[in-house]
Amino acid sequence: MENNNFAADFRRRLKEVKTTRWIRFGVVSLIFLLWVAWMGTWWLAIFELLLFDIYITGYIPFTWWKKSKSKTTRSIMSWVDAIVYALILVYFVFAFIGQNYQIPSSSLEKTLLTGDYLWVNKFVYGPRVPMTPVNFPLVHNTLFGHKSYLDNPSVEYRRLKGLRNVEEGDIVVFNFPAGDTVATRFEETPQYYDLLVKQYGRDAVHNNKAMFGDIIYRPVDRRQNFVKRAVALPGQRLKIVNDTIYIDGEAREFPENVQFNYLFATSTPLNDDDLKELGITPSDLSRFEPGSTSRQNIQPFLGSTPASAPAYMAPLTAGMIDQLKAQGRLLGAIKFNLIAPYFYGNEVNSMVFPFGEDGDWSLSNYGGNDGLLIPSKGTTIELTPENWTIYQRCIRNYEGHDAYFDAAKGVAVIDGKPTATYTFAMDYYWMMGDNRDNSQDSRFWGFVPEDHIIGTPMIVLASFDRERGLFDGKIRFNRILRSANPDKK
Repeated sequence: MENNNFAADFRRRLKEVKTTRWIRFGVVSLIFLLWVAWMGTWWLAIFELLLFDIYITGYIPFTWWKKSKSKTTRSIMSWVDAIVYALILVYFVFAFIGQNYQIPSSSLEKTLLTGDYLWVNKFVYGPRVPMTPVNFPLVHNTLFGHKSYLDNPSVEYRRLKGLRNVEEGDIVVFNFPAGDTVATRFEETPQYYDLLVKQYGRDAVHNNKAMFGDIIYRPVDRRQNFVKRAVALPGQRLKIVNDTIYIDGEAREFPENVQFNYLFATSTPLNDDDLKELGITPSDLSRFEPGSTSRQNIQPFLGSTPASAPAYMAPLTAGMIDQLKAQGRLLGAIKFNLIAPYFYGNEVNSMVFPFGEDGDWSLSNYGGNDGLLIPSKGTTIELTPENWTIYQRCIRNYEGHDAYFDAAKGVAVIDGKPTATYTFAMDYYWMMGDNRDNSQDSRFWGFVPEDHIIGTPMIVLASFDRERGLFDGKIRFNRILRSANPDKK
């Protein structure tokens, strides 16, 4: 009897469903099943039954509030219902299609500017399945000072099929690899955990909570978002000679808007209008006043330039230098990295990956005689005391092995077993900024693992100059809807 009653009730519910609701159910079901096929996880199809009940049969009373006699209840719950649906939609769009990101620093100027808001395409490389799936979709890792995600449940790294792989020259958004361990008071600053430990010592960082905050771990997809240019791909060898990048022995052209820090002198002082015309950000400009000690110290590097001439240091593109020359104002200029050792000695290389003060690699000359091998999935390398320094973070932090190098025996120990070789489980990339002397990039912290890749920016949605007022060029109208990577043809 109960089965007959259920069957009769089921048929009644089906007959009462309007045609438009069947159409909505059909569209939603098609999208859902296509997503299940894309995921390749067919057990998810069981949730089709839930969709059928939501749209058709209505056994689960999700819309109970519509029958409430209280007008207030119906009004409040209608808003709650709309917000929940919106958040679910945003969650799936942000996770699998694309997302907006803000450029927080000048590392890619002038290709991308501080204050640019980008639409980042996650579909092109294949979206990464959320590794911390329970999260609030409109924020990254914090909400009102607390974590915006749950550590559990967590999902192992998996990437869905995309349109193509990362290509050389792509601008890429990724999670900061060295951001796994975080001092919470410094998370939004350039001073990441490894630098703090190097500067203050591990005990000081861990024991001085008032200064450094809590020391926490961030899952891969909750680490800070960085945006740089992919200059070397898995399996390639990278070498930098006098700022020119060589890949497998072949020189690469500079991006059109690449910048370097220059020490330069002009015939007349640069005012605010000059800076705006040239595209120099005021906070990036250092002035050396005539007669000052600092001005006297740099005079030998400016050749025959009069000591009374205004002198500056700022990141400049080749086009900006040509513009100053065309105006007849440039009296002399020299790349600052050529003379930095005269002022700072070997300290200028102390933060360079992986050797620091013990090596001779610099930001402008990098990779040694043979170049630096970028690890690729399936590649096996011999482990030596020299390359252990380079690849140990990949083995331990990114691929999750308990590993160290036994100096006394001259052998690496991985997961308790001595081994002479290692085979990489992931592809890695080398990322650099176009603002070469003001970019915290792979030259400081090394390789970017494939599981940290988020996507590539497609267009600039909006752009705001934080150093200008609302009626003084704050909104950069000429950048709205521009390509986010004009160097890619």
